[in-house]
Amino acid sequence: MKTIEYDAEAAVAYAGLWAYRRNPYYYDFSRIGGDCTNFVSQCLFAGGSPMNYTPVTGWYYATANDRTASWTGVEFFYRFLIGNQGVGPFAEETDAGGVHEGDVIQLGRATGDFYHTCLVVGFQRGVPLVAAHSYDTFAKPLSAYIFEKVRFLHIAGARTDQ
Repeated sequence: MKTIEYDAEAAVAYAGLWAYRRNPYYYDFSRIGGDCTNFVSQCLFAGGSPMNYTPVTGWYYATANDRTASWTGVEFFYRFLIGNQGVGPFAEETDAGGVHEGDVIQLGRATGDFYHTCLVVGFQRGVPLVAAHSYDTFAKPLSAYIFEKVRFLHIAGARTDQ
C-alpha cells in the first residue's frame, strides 16, 4: 500500500465548480436526507483520493444504489476517515487551528449527533470559509452557521494499492 498526497487545491476547485449545481454523474440526495456528505466525498475524490471498494465498510460510489454509507452519511464518513487503514482518504481529528483548505468540518447538536459535512475552501480573518450542499453554499463563513458541536478533520493523505 502506498500513501499519496491529497490534492486539496483540486478538491477546492471541484467545490467551486459544483457548489451551486450538481454533477450529473452523482445522485442528488438533497430530498432524501441531504447531499452534504455526498458532495464532500466528491470533493475528496476530485482531490485524488481513490475509492475504497470494500463492501459495507469502504468508501465508494458507483450509483445511488451501489455505494457505501460512508460516501453519503455524516457519521459513517467520519468513522471511515478516522479509522481508515486501507485504500482511500484518511484523516485526523484536530482543532480549529489545525484545519487547512480542503479539510472537512462537521457540525452537530449538543447530544453529539452530527448532521452536516462541509469542505474548507478558504479563510477570512482566521475563520474557515466552507462549501456545502443541501443548503448550497461556497465560501460561507463557519461563524454564519448555528451549531452546538463541531469537529475538524484534517485530510492527512490517501492510500492506494497501486
